[in-house]
Amino acid sequence: MGTSNGAKSRIAVDAMGSDLGPAEIVAAAKLALGEFRDLSPITLVGNEAVLKPLVAEAGLSGNENVSIFHASEVITMDDKPLMAIKRKKDASMIRAIELVKAGEAGAAVSCGNTGCLVGAGILKLRTLDGIDRAALAPVIPRANGHFILIDAGANPEAKPDHLVHNAILGTHFCRMELGVEKPRVGLLTIGTEEGKGNALIAETHESLKRIGDLINYVGPVEGFQVFCDEVDVVVCDGFVGNICLKSWESLAKFFSNELKSQLKANPVRMAGAVLAKGAFNALRNRIKPERYGGAPLLGLRGNLIKAHGSANRQALKNAFHDASEMIKIDLNHRIEADIARANEAIQRVVV
Repeated sequence: MGTSNGAKSRIAVDAMGSDLGPAEIVAAAKLALGEFRDLSPITLVGNEAVLKPLVAEAGLSGNENVSIFHASEVITMDDKPLMAIKRKKDASMIRAIELVKAGEAGAAVSCGNTGCLVGAGILKLRTLDGIDRAALAPVIPRANGHFILIDAGANPEAKPDHLVHNAILGTHFCRMELGVEKPRVGLLTIGTEEGKGNALIAETHESLKRIGDLINYVGPVEGFQVFCDEVDVVVCDGFVGNICLKSWESLAKFFSNELKSQLKANPVRMAGAVLAKGAFNALRNRIKPERYGGAPLLGLRGNLIKAHGSANRQALKNAFHDASEMIKIDLNHRIEADIARANEAIQRVVV
C-alpha cells in the first residue's frame, strides 16, 4: 500500500520506533480512526512485511484511511543522532519526516529516539522564517488545568531571541491544544523581582515586555508557581526545561509508588484505600500522560510530534489527533506572522 490522494492531510507515523512495538502503533491507529471521525488519514511507515499482517489482524486492510510506506531500517534508542541520520537513510523515522518534507504528509509522529527526531526534523524540514531553533512543547498538569512547557530539551543553549520565539510558539500551541484564547506566558527563573536571574533571563524579560501586543506576558515566574493556576505557557531554555520535565515525571512516579506502599502498610489503611478508590482513580486520570499523547517540535516547516517511547495506544491515539488538528488549522502560517512582527520589534530596539 502507498500514499493516496489528499497526501498533505495525511499523518506519517513512525511505526517501528515504539518501545511497545509496531502492534501498539497499529492498535492506536485503529482506536484513533474509530474515535475521531474527522481524523486525517494515517500512513504507517516501517517494514511492510511486519506491518501488513498487523494491519490485517486489526481489521484495517482495505481501509482507505490507512496505508503503509515501506522503510527497511529502524533507529534505536542507542543510536547517536548524526550518525543515525547519516547512515540509516531508510529508517522509518527518517522516511516519515521526509514524507512531510515532500508534501506527501502534513505531519509526522514518532515514539523514537528524541535526539535523532529533533536532529532529523531540523535537518530535513528546516525552521520557519525568522526562527533559528525549534522547541519541544509538552503539556503538563497543574491546578485547574494544564500548561505548556517550552522548551523541554530541543535547544539547551538558548539566546534571548530563542526564548522570545518560544513564547510565541507556546502561545499558539496553547490556543490550539488547551483552548485558551489569551494564554498567560511566564518566564521561568529563580525570582520574580527585577534583576533576579542571569543575563539570559534579564534580556529575555525586557524583550518579552516589548512584544506585549503579540503575547500575554505576565512576567517572571518561579518553579513553585508553575503548578498553580497562574500561567498557561512556561518559557525556558531546553537545558532547564528538560531537567524540570524529567524531575516532575520522576516526582509524580515517586509519590504514586510511595502512596501505594503506605496504603498497603496495614489493614486499616488498605480498607481506607478501598473506600477512597474513586478519588485515587480520578487523581490518576488527572495526571496520566495518556491524555496528551506527545510533544510537538514547534518552529519547523512541517508538523512533527514526539511521543514517549513507552506511549501506549491511548496516548498515541491522542498524539494522532493532535497531529490532525495541527494540519487542519495551519498552525505554522499563524506562527510565522507573529514571529516576523516580534523580530521587527526586537530589531528596532537593537538598532
